[in-house]
Amino acid sequence: MRPLTEAQVRAAIVNADAEEIAEIGMPLDVMLVDWDYLDFFAFRDTVSSKRGVVIVEHDGRPQGIVLRSTDPSRSRSGMCNICHTLQPGNQVALFTARRGGEKGRRGDSAGTYICVDLSCHENVRLAHPLAPNEVRVPGQVDMRLDGTRRRMESFVTRVLAED
Repeated sequence: MRPLTEAQVRAAIVNADAEEIAEIGMPLDVMLVDWDYLDFFAFRDTVSSKRGVVIVEHDGRPQGIVLRSTDPSRSRSGMCNICHTLQPGNQVALFTARRGGEKGRRGDSAGTYICVDLSCHENVRLAHPLAPNEVRVPGQVDMRLDGTRRRMESFVTRVLAED
């Protein structure tokens, strides 16, 4: 991802009004982010614990959405639909986002289960422990990275679709 300033992050958000965007608490280390390492930029709002933001590059420009989270599940485990990581149930929550265009103005939203801390881009880089007879396939991590990026971009596109 190309580097973004705080102002550029706020300007990229397209499914919220100006007042809501101004209220978003940016992460304290936004200026220290290693942008070359990121497939997308995601963070939890430092002001409102139920809010998160995701920025992806779409058609060569950053596009972002504001997410709202539910409380994490009390179930034993859950799977993130973005990074496909199986986690304890309290580490995965339903995130919803107001849709774009007329649908959004009518209150329509789209949602999916995502890691509570929005750290999907880091989770796929962690090597899973191998079973005694298991062999790591070369390029397996690259496939997980591509899939995670593609699924997040697809979710943002679905949120912003005006059809």
